[in-house]
Amino acid sequence: MSPQDYVQQKAAASGSSFYYAFLFLPPERRAAITAFYAFCREVDDVVDEVSDAGVAQTKLAWWRSEVAQAYAGQPSHPVTQALMPLAGAYGIEARHLLGVIDGCQMDLEQSRYLDFANLQRYCHLVAGLVGEVAARIFGQTQAQTTDYAHRMGLAFQLTNIIRDVGEDAVRGRIYLPIDELQRFDVKAHELLRRGPAAGADAADFERRFTALMAFQCERALVTYDEALALLPDADRRHQKPGLMMASIYRTLLREIAAEPLLVLTRRVSLTPLRKFWLAWKVQALGRL
Repeated sequence: MSPQDYVQQKAAASGSSFYYAFLFLPPERRAAITAFYAFCREVDDVVDEVSDAGVAQTKLAWWRSEVAQAYAGQPSHPVTQALMPLAGAYGIEARHLLGVIDGCQMDLEQSRYLDFANLQRYCHLVAGLVGEVAARIFGQTQAQTTDYAHRMGLAFQLTNIIRDVGEDAVRGRIYLPIDELQRFDVKAHELLRRGPAAGADAADFERRFTALMAFQCERALVTYDEALALLPDADRRHQKPGLMMASIYRTLLREIAAEPLLVLTRRVSLTPLRKFWLAWKVQALGRL
């Protein structure tokens, strides 16, 4: 399997909404974003799929070494072999890749965030930098587009956190800020149980959890609006793939907002056909 085949399979297998936006790019840009996305998946899988923290730390250290080696002209992994020939053309720097690794390192070192400011630092690494690279690959021409990309990355990550409350709880993780749990009187142990304690008032828990999620969803929706307001008109056409992703993710977020309790028991998602339709609408009609 060639490096290009490897990253294509890695990206497609993820089932991510990002993949649908890639389909509309010209071949070289599509190759670059696919290779970069595959890198992000590889590093993220270290945290999600390796149960031994020591082994995961060792794997992340290997990836740091691989990034250094790749930028020295000697990539050894199929992902970096696919990415390096395109990195220079699209301004993909070692700091971008190392920042993504740093974000995954945070996942190994902490499973709670005291407040939104702390959560934002994490989101900057795992999503803001990803947005910055994606904007460059899509064809950024204006400096302000970087601000848009970071804000949109935050919106995407907040949506992921909201969608994955139940899945993260199974792993013992809570990304919703602790001070916000306290504000809505939702206990950490309730999230980890994905429901109230045995014999507790289920209706009361549902009321408190629904209020918490309404707050989370509204903030994420506002973040999408803030991101879109930062996108210069001159780059709107170039950044269509990001706008496709925004359309898909914002639609998903609104579905969760309508039935927030679902995130505790299953992964809420849109069908592939619906994702493709939303992406096509942005591409053909320019509408989110």
